[in-house]
Formats: sequence, structure tokens, C-alpha cells
Amino acid sequence: MTEALGFDRFMELVLYGAAGFYTREGRAGRRGDFITSPEVGPLFGAVVARYLDSEWQRLGRPSRFTFVDAGAGPGTLARSVLAAEPECADALDYVAVELSDQQRAIHPDGITSRPDLPDGPIDGVIFANELLDNLPFRLAVFDGAWREAYVVRLPDGQLVEQLSAHFDPVPEPLPVRARHGARAPLQERAHQWVTEARSLVRQGSVVVVDYCVASTAELADRPWREWLRTYRGHERGEHYLANPGEQDITTDVALDQLPPADAVRSQAQWLQLHGIDELVDDGKRYWAEHAARPDLTA
Repeated sequence: MTEALGFDRFMELVLYGAAGFYTREGRAGRRGDFITSPEVGPLFGAVVARYLDSEWQRLGRPSRFTFVDAGAGPGTLARSVLAAEPECADALDYVAVELSDQQRAIHPDGITSRPDLPDGPIDGVIFANELLDNLPFRLAVFDGAWREAYVVRLPDGQLVEQLSAHFDPVPEPLPVRARHGARAPLQERAHQWVTEARSLVRQGSVVVVDYCVASTAELADRPWREWLRTYRGHERGEHYLANPGEQDITTDVALDQLPPADAVRSQAQWLQLHGIDELVDDGKRYWAEHAARPDLTA
């Protein structure tokens, strides 16, 4: 039997290790295993461009305005934002943060690509779209008391779960009691990422878009397969220990494990706040005016 790995270390290896899901082939985009909001079409990027203009103006239209696109994937959001031609374009320093060498290699011209967050201080926006749900987390299991789940490899190569001794003390986000077999994520990496991102911003904002719940207790109360999910080929995958490196592993993000936010909104509310309805109306008008002689824009 091999040395037991914490679930966070296991997740780090199978997603981001040398043979990991994200590093081996550079997954994402329309040909990858999942589609995020930027991959659906350019409208999401157009709304983000509007948000950048509003923040740039709020900061007094600085001559250098940094936008950090964290977890940039193949650069789809970058292409959409740049195509929207924001007013702040001449001041915009677009930094795409992506761990995968393969995906950084196909980023568009005119941006900076790097594998980690840049040094601060930053005047601008750090933006993370569906990043926190993929950051490695520890896994707690309740069987009368909370224990931590570890992963071990048996001599025949099979991966199995092994539970630690009871937590003492119990980590703060976990509810005191839960049903037998309940599970919950311990998302220290997500907390650390938000804390670091905030520390880099001198003026501006940090925006995180993800699948969230208000509390860890909500996750513990739900069937764990609802929030601890795997994906492969645009469909739900197998058990998280199956086929390591061949499927994505993701979780809902518990807001009570993150630093307190200045505002929490649904994605729909955020998009409406920053003009998606107006953009849709403009698109409809453009289509009506050009339907007889449609071009690529129409």
C-alpha cells in the first residue's frame, strides 16, 4: 500500500500534475471537457469589457489599467473582451493567468500570458471565472464524528479511500453534527487565493464567478455527488477516484470559507447590472437593420 495522500494533494496531482487533466493536453474550450461562460459566445466578454470601462472610469481613467484573467484557459475571454473594443483599451494591460503550457501557447496576441498571478500592486481588476471550484480541497467525512479522507493505492493498483482519526478540534466551517456518511469540502486553497488576489490590488476590485452556496453546512446536508462532481467529454464523469487524470474534479464553493465579500450576486444579476440587456437589444436592432444583407457581425 502506498503512502496516504490527503484529498487535496490527490486532486492537485490528478488535475495539475505532469500527467494531470489540465496540464497533459490543455483542456477547455469547445473541444475540451467543459464549457464555461466565455465559451458560450462573445456576449459574456462584452459585458466584462463594460465592467472594465466602469472600473477604469471609477479609478480616474489611469494610464495603466491591469486586468488579470485568472484561469484563462485557451484565451476565449481575452478574445471576446478585446473584440468588444472597450474604452479603456489603450490603457489596458491584459494579463492571462493559465497553468497549462498548451493553452498559454494559443493565447491571442496583445496580452501577457503567465502561469501565476503577477506581482502587485495592481490598479485594475482581478477576475476569476470558475476557478475556485477547481482548486484542491481537503475532504471531511462524518461517521459519528468528522474525519479527513485520504487516498491510498493498493498493491493491485486500485485507489481507495482511508479515513483519519477524528478531527480534534473540528475545523470551524464544519457543522457540529451531520448525518452518517455526510461529506464536506475544506477549501483553504480557495480562501488563500482570494486573500492573495485582494492583497495585490491597490485600487480596483476582485471578481469571482463560480457555483456557490452560502455555507458548508448546506453542502454537508446534501448528497455529496451533487456537489463533488467529475466531468469528462461534456458529461458527468465517474467516481472521483476512477481514471485519475482523465476527468475533471470540481465542487461548489462555500462562501463561509472565503474572506467576506463586499457584494454577492447571481451571475444573472451581475450581467444585468453591467448591461447585458442593453447589449442584447443592440444586437437585435443590428440584426433587424442588416437582415437583408447579413454579415458576420449580424
